[in-house]
Amino acid sequence: MNKYLLRNTIIDILLRIEQDSGYSHLLINHEIKSKHISPKDEGLLTEIVYGTIQRKMTLDFFINSFINQKKKLEPWVYMLLRMSVYQMVYLDKVPDHAIIHEGVEIAKQRGHKGIASLVNAVLRNIQRNGVPSTSGIEDPVTRLAIETSHPDWLVKRWIEHYGYETTKEMCMANLSHKPISVRVQPLKISRDDAMEQLKREGYEVSESAFSEQGIIIEHGNILKSVLFEKGSITIQDQSSMLVGEMIDAHPDFTVLDACSAPGGKATHIAEKMQNKGVIYAHDIHKKKINLINEKAKDLNISIINAEAMDARNLSDRYTPEYFDRILVDAPCSGLGVMRGKPDIKYNKKEEDIKRLSEIQQDILNTISPLLKQDGLLVYSTCTVDPAENEAVIKKFLKDNKNFQVDKNFFEELPTELRTSKGITPFGLQLFPQDFQTDGFFLTRLLRNS
Repeated sequence: MNKYLLRNTIIDILLRIEQDSGYSHLLINHEIKSKHISPKDEGLLTEIVYGTIQRKMTLDFFINSFINQKKKLEPWVYMLLRMSVYQMVYLDKVPDHAIIHEGVEIAKQRGHKGIASLVNAVLRNIQRNGVPSTSGIEDPVTRLAIETSHPDWLVKRWIEHYGYETTKEMCMANLSHKPISVRVQPLKISRDDAMEQLKREGYEVSESAFSEQGIIIEHGNILKSVLFEKGSITIQDQSSMLVGEMIDAHPDFTVLDACSAPGGKATHIAEKMQNKGVIYAHDIHKKKINLINEKAKDLNISIINAEAMDARNLSDRYTPEYFDRILVDAPCSGLGVMRGKPDIKYNKKEEDIKRLSEIQQDILNTISPLLKQDGLLVYSTCTVDPAENEAVIKKFLKDNKNFQVDKNFFEELPTELRTSKGITPFGLQLFPQDFQTDGFFLTRLLRNS
């Protein structure tokens, strides 16, 4: 692909993410397919887009030191500078002189000679002098926020909950890559056989300690594997695999997955049930029901009955004490998955957390009567905020005396997790820095009457 076309495509993606709140992974996939971008260029495009978003606040700190703040720049110029500085500071793939030359040429194409001169001046200044140090920022919260490109309000909030050191570790982890993990479909292939086949294909793999079906891909593009194409494995973060393991669903059970899309957890539960019984999977978005059905079809799962419905209305659909197991993988802020979706941290506000915690509470209160006596309910989120996790469970238990945290939950956790610093009386909080996973919360409640 023409190098200018590739970089113009990157600018367009970055603009759509920032101006239209577009989802980075969806926009990247769309551009790769629609423009038939080669695997080589695909990797560079993905790296620059994600990296530029991930370090946006840091890059702006660097760039603003070389720009007259009274000068109003068009958004595309800022994007061009950000992506160019990101490559110069954080990547070694393209030499600085080539980055500067390409940046100036794109500025000429999109703008005029004056813009090209500004881009040239900023990038050459950075090449000669390096980027400014953040050590001069006196406020430690602001300094950490800029160094790790996390909004001030979020850094302050995390420090209040977890302290400075844990917050710093979490912010740093969100800037790093985590290995992809996959789950084998055990009705098709065993984990040992899958790992052997992947090794023969040239992948570097290891066992996940989180699930007996989990495999960590240390090296290699798993989307190109024969096993993935055959539906013998599916991509799933290790933290999410804990749900299927801990819900303890058996063959012929009747299970509710109240907030199911895209269906990774529902299909895992179905595999644990040996594809016997029934899982009712719901999601508020009709379009996302197709994702559940497609995933089930790919994995040859037939016991999932998927239908669009708001979880808060499910008590109108089902009779009390209908289900053996219930999963509430609640809608949340997503603050635990910022490694893979870095745009999340700029799109969320503190008030979103309060609004979401109220929705989570409503879902639990609506759905809990649908669980049989002695049945188990698993509550999970992909966030690290106590207001959406511990606080929700604490309030639910206060208002629903016929439920308690299942003591066996802690004993049945994988060995590595039983002494985790994220263990609380109300469940398990996984931090992204601890086990190379998403940030994730999980607990299991027992209905005792």
